[in-house]
Amino acid sequence: MFEFRLGVDDLAATWFAYSPLQETVLGLRARRWTSYYPEQQPWIAGWQDRYATLDTELLDVLIAPNAFVPDFLTPRPTMPRPDFDSEVARMACTPPEVVRADLLAAYPGGGNPLPPVLAAPIDDPAALTALTARLAEALSAYWRRCLAPVWWPRARSVLEADLAYRARLLSERGAEGLFADLDARISWRDGVLRLIDDNPAVRALGTTVDVAGRGLVLIPTLAGLGAQTDITQDDPLLITYPARGRATMAEGLPRTAGPDGPPAVAGGMGVGVTAGAGAAVATGVRAAPAGLVGLIGPARARLLMLLAAPASTTELAHRLGVTPGAVSRHLGALAAAGLLERTRHGRRVLYRRSGLGEALAAGRP
Repeated sequence: MFEFRLGVDDLAATWFAYSPLQETVLGLRARRWTSYYPEQQPWIAGWQDRYATLDTELLDVLIAPNAFVPDFLTPRPTMPRPDFDSEVARMACTPPEVVRADLLAAYPGGGNPLPPVLAAPIDDPAALTALTARLAEALSAYWRRCLAPVWWPRARSVLEADLAYRARLLSERGAEGLFADLDARISWRDGVLRLIDDNPAVRALGTTVDVAGRGLVLIPTLAGLGAQTDITQDDPLLITYPARGRATMAEGLPRTAGPDGPPAVAGGMGVGVTAGAGAAVATGVRAAPAGLVGLIGPARARLLMLLAAPASTTELAHRLGVTPGAVSRHLGALAAAGLLERTRHGRRVLYRRSGLGEALAAGRP
């Protein structure tokens, strides 16, 4: 068990972020443990041909058999919404002694040996520097070819929606409500944040930490099955937790996705904005009440039901397989009617149901 003792100042310094580099690296878990990440499998299948042209000798061993990852591959974000290029540039500057220590920690031997491609340079600082440069190049190519064109815009919308939800929860229920909602592994009581992990290898590392002004970063991720932590003596403390709404990545399942274009829609899963409420069954979204459909029409009722979690115009367009312009017109009408609220995050606008919209979606008068 990990315990984090937070004072009032520590709570004030707690902040949220997401990391495109972390999603890139940790997302490789979904290639190995397919049954744990069903929502990611259609995406992976769609870019498999492109993935096969990359440096797979290296990419395929970045996740250890115990699911650990060398820490230097996922540096802590320095801002709430870093871009991939800046993060990978930081990673590429990791000192060789840190790279060596992190590789050996992730692959401690025994039943978890260091793969040959990582073992060869382990005692040569110059070779480790070259390995780090190769890692940066391999991850950048994977990002450009497979993730950035279509997958990341969808993933970023899920992560943004999580941040908006957490901000709202913190304002309404305070720290206790926020921490209680993050993950079943996390609890909060009397200024102590506790994280319990069932993995014996993780439990053996358990400790009590006084945050003492070092800061705490909370990071939603699509690649985690439960809350996890990473404690480094000189860095801010970090807790990652499963992003709320990550299952929606499976909506509008792609068959294939070209490097510069959107995915094709598979098996009737993409439901156009003009579809009736009954089509909601295909994507797992609760069907709109018949009275709501009669009141505002099937297209707008469908959108209102999709907005159980905040989302952007682009995200909704991806999920419905239509143009952003078509979605935008309906969102404007719903907002004008008082059924939606807008929240700006940088250059992006997220929509969520208002109190009236929640009541109508629930079928309440």
